[in-house]
Amino acid sequence: MTGTKKATSDLPFGSEFSPSQIVLPDLLEIVNVNQGDPRALEGEIMARYFASHAARPEDDEDRDYNRGKLANNCKLGLIAYGIIDREARFTAFGEVLYGLRGDEVALYEALARHILLNLRGMTLVQCLQDMVAAGEEITLDTLRIALGERGVNFPRGGKHPSMMRLWLAKAGVIVGGRWQVNSIRLREVLGVDPGEFPTLARFTPQQKAFLLALANTSVTDPQPANEIARLAAATYGVRFPDKSLPKEVLNALIEAGYIEATKTTTGRGAKPFLVKPTDKVRTEVLGPLLDQLKDQIDPKLLDLLTKPLADILTEITSEDRYVAGLALEALAFKIMRTLGMDYVATRLRASQTGGAEVDLIFHSSRLIYSRWQVQCKNTSRVSLDDVAKEVGLTHFIKSSVIVMVTTGEIGSEARRYANKIMADSNLAVVMIDRADLEAVTANATYIVDAFRREAEHAMALKRMDLGDGGAA
Repeated sequence: MTGTKKATSDLPFGSEFSPSQIVLPDLLEIVNVNQGDPRALEGEIMARYFASHAARPEDDEDRDYNRGKLANNCKLGLIAYGIIDREARFTAFGEVLYGLRGDEVALYEALARHILLNLRGMTLVQCLQDMVAAGEEITLDTLRIALGERGVNFPRGGKHPSMMRLWLAKAGVIVGGRWQVNSIRLREVLGVDPGEFPTLARFTPQQKAFLLALANTSVTDPQPANEIARLAAATYGVRFPDKSLPKEVLNALIEAGYIEATKTTTGRGAKPFLVKPTDKVRTEVLGPLLDQLKDQIDPKLLDLLTKPLADILTEITSEDRYVAGLALEALAFKIMRTLGMDYVATRLRASQTGGAEVDLIFHSSRLIYSRWQVQCKNTSRVSLDDVAKEVGLTHFIKSSVIVMVTTGEIGSEARRYANKIMADSNLAVVMIDRADLEAVTANATYIVDAFRREAEHAMALKRMDLGDGGAA
């Protein structure tokens, strides 16, 4: 009889390595005692967790074999999750977990962080968020299909995501027995809240926001400090002093070695300080920000995100379609990250978008949750059909804002159609064209003006609609 090839999985095998079957601190103690002896480890696991495993009377003679198989599966789960090696010795990560065994909160947070960042857990979480937003039923079968569309596969009938869900639930990332993601807890476990970076902990909210806004521009040349403060205020919702910016914000950042500041003039009518980031911003601020994305996007895209917008726009003109496409994606990233938006997904496929595709999805949770659907076009003109396609996709993606970014122009019919959509629905359509991109290239903080212009335009259309209704 010819054997069949065993299905491979992009998610870790976790059968019998589950919080519903074992107690992790206790299991780590068992591993420590039996390091270097896989058979002894299996024997201890069987005795502790599977000795009373039920079996049918007719299976009595196979009972020990079946219990041993369960113990072996648990050992294989420890290996798949990167806690031990095949010689049953702790890995470096396993040593970390063993050191945390007396603090269960820290222990389960460390394991959840490892799952999210190293075992494709973030892809699972993002997939769950998209399925919930689209109102899709989540089962192992539907999840296998949705994950497969994101390039993550696990065997038919496999329970790999269920085991990951149980461990993530122990850290509060996934709520109870459901597939609901707790986004606040997710950020806490990942440590990706910019305000929680150890680098920024010493600073005031204004100082943190200023430094993050400066880092997000990726501009290394001197920029007016008041413009960066304006960007930070719009992005992070903090207020800055009108006349004491150097004293209350800049001086602390200069002393900490994160910025250099130059006073251009003195006396009455003095111009604002010019500020530029030091190398510490790249390594201690921008680095952690980009680390949040390293397991979610193309590594080449990460390289682009450290470059100024002008360099990205140059690469968009490349004759290499891959290079140009990646630069176009980076363009959308730069704009949305400059505005402090959180990345969700790239190019959702057929089951999420009804057969079409969308470039990027971002969200914001400031005050209220909103989902932003971003479409970049490297064409001479955005047409009505381009906007209509994005409007149609909002039904599947559950977006509240459409952002059209083009290296060309927005056609007049496209603008009229967008105006009608905004007047007749709760959607907002933001139009960013070549002239805007040129202005942002010259001054990164111009993006605030461009989005404020579009927001005011949308509000004016909706006010007009209310006025017409009242007059009828």
